[in-house]
Amino acid sequence: MTTIAVIGLGTMGLGIAQTYAAAGFALLATDAVPEARETALDRLRAGLAPRVRAGKLAQADLDAILARITVVDGPKAMGATDLAIEAVVERMPVKQSLFAALEAVVAPDAVLASNTSSLSVAAMAEGLARPERLLGLHFFNPAPVMKLVELVAHPGTGAAALDRARRLTEAAGKTVIPCPDRPGFIVNRCARPFYGEALAMLEEGRSTAEIDAAMQAAGYPLGPFGLIDLVGADINLAATESLAAAMEGHPRYHVFDALRRQVASGDLGRKTGRGFLYPDEPGPAPKDAEAIVRRIEAALVNEAGWLLAEGGTTQQGIDTALKLGLNFPRGPFEVLAAQGHERVLARLDHLAAAAPAHLDGRYQPAPVLTR
Repeated sequence: MTTIAVIGLGTMGLGIAQTYAAAGFALLATDAVPEARETALDRLRAGLAPRVRAGKLAQADLDAILARITVVDGPKAMGATDLAIEAVVERMPVKQSLFAALEAVVAPDAVLASNTSSLSVAAMAEGLARPERLLGLHFFNPAPVMKLVELVAHPGTGAAALDRARRLTEAAGKTVIPCPDRPGFIVNRCARPFYGEALAMLEEGRSTAEIDAAMQAAGYPLGPFGLIDLVGADINLAATESLAAAMEGHPRYHVFDALRRQVASGDLGRKTGRGFLYPDEPGPAPKDAEAIVRRIEAALVNEAGWLLAEGGTTQQGIDTALKLGLNFPRGPFEVLAAQGHERVLARLDHLAAAAPAHLDGRYQPAPVLTR
């Protein structure tokens, strides 16, 4: 039987373990914190109990999921694994040390995977005896529900490792999208303009309600500020600052003062009871709603185009990732196909001409738009 190992039993790690166990795989699971190990199965049982009471999950199926998961003391007990996935703290030395420990006990062809959302997979592979078997498997929260998994290959990742990770994760019901080992991967990278252009318009005097109402009228389940309020302004700021630093402060990843002020105020969104917009609703779309939508979508297209130019993914992969990862009604290349290159370029040119000094260069068109 194929065995999956999961290291890190917080919300994400436990969700990943549940995902594979529900698909019939045997699981070895561990955490550096004894209490997390001791309570893991009880937490999973408690999390799934409401589904049993609602008739959405049979008690026998819940029992089977729990029976497939064996909690062990640490990586040394994970030698039988075919695929080991870490979901530990986002600190490079911790992950590198963990992979070195796993490499010492697993079979030569076992795959090592990181669930990192922000760190370089290539950097994690440094120092490993077999770096070709290390890759990224980035799940989205909540892991059992979200269909998307980003499959991240560093330059030395082997085809056999990628194939095994893909097959096992697709067998667990996920849509696996290859993506490059670049800052933000696909979703976190290409989502920046969704928030950034909204914050730029806020800086210009537009209201959060107008912007969100326009985007929702265009089919987006949540507008940019509603999505920030859902995730948390502090989380959004951390992701934006991380990507801005990784991309050497390029103006496409500018960190807007309005976002910093929001975090400083403590009004972080739903978790604190007030955010950019929450608890208010957007209301009716403004008369110029289409212009708001076209601006944000042009920036989304452009960012996707720059990622495409860096290699390691496809137009279809980017579209699928953004639709599954953010529930967008259409992907950026679907937008481009519907609107045409000339219209998108014209919007970018208009934005570039009107951009303030701190955004100079933000709207430079990607190669896919100018070929």
